[in-house]
Amino acid sequence: MNKLEEIYRNSKSPEEYATKYLDYLTTLFKSLDKNSIRKVIDEFQKARKNGKMIYFIGNGGSAATAMHFALDLEKGTDIKKGFMFKTESLVNNVSYLTAVANDSNFEEIFVSQLKAKLNEGDVLVGISASGNSPNLVKAFEYAKTKKARIIGLLGFDGGKMKVLSDVIVHVVTARGEYGPVEDIHMVLDHIITTFLYFSERDSK
Repeated sequence: MNKLEEIYRNSKSPEEYATKYLDYLTTLFKSLDKNSIRKVIDEFQKARKNGKMIYFIGNGGSAATAMHFALDLEKGTDIKKGFMFKTESLVNNVSYLTAVANDSNFEEIFVSQLKAKLNEGDVLVGISASGNSPNLVKAFEYAKTKKARIIGLLGFDGGKMKVLSDVIVHVVTARGEYGPVEDIHMVLDHIITTFLYFSERDSK
């Protein structure tokens, strides 16, 4: 039984379930390695300074977070013209994704795009609760060969992506606790991008 089922079984009402769910999220937030968040910020700032691209990938709910993160990092921190973060979510082009999945296989949907785009020093951010999605693992393996920097926003035990990442923000939970992991990954987007916005504003 994972923590969410335990919370449900011990709750007598939706209100009690909500309270305990939020309490659990608070516990997970407190257990996060805050230095890993600093490392992500450092990687993003280095990429911007060097004119490098930052790519985001993910499946399902993590695909939505990838799109949101790419938007927030580029548009939400746009203060100094000509000194923006260069981002792209590789989950956005549905026509391309379905063409690759249909003509080849689903494991190729991200690496196929990276072969046309990724350069040394670029950053690849993979968002995954399990850390074992074959299409993300394959993208990470390819990024290694191109000497890109790899950031994993992960959950559960970290999976294969944990080993392949240069920087990891790891939400440690039991397997199957997708909701809390994805909740925290989305909040990490806002923590990181608002910090970058304020630090950029105050450096003017």
